Amino acid sequence: MKELMEILGFLALVQGVLGLVHRFTDWDWGLVQSLDFLNGYEIFASVVLIVLAVVLFAAAESRKTR
Repeated sequence: MKELMEILGFLALVQGVLGLVHRFTDWDWGLVQSLDFLNGYEIFASVVLIVLAVVLFAAAESRKTR
């Protein structure tokens, strides 16, 4: 479970950073800008993904390894 949370956290972090990079540089990378229902909320969604990544990393660190 710890590894799954770390992988999901990494994916959320990458997508959040790519969303911010896309917004400020117009590179066509990432998932956030390709979702139509997030039109106009790309920065907010990217920041939420980065915060989610931090939470997932913290939750993964608090889990005991078996």
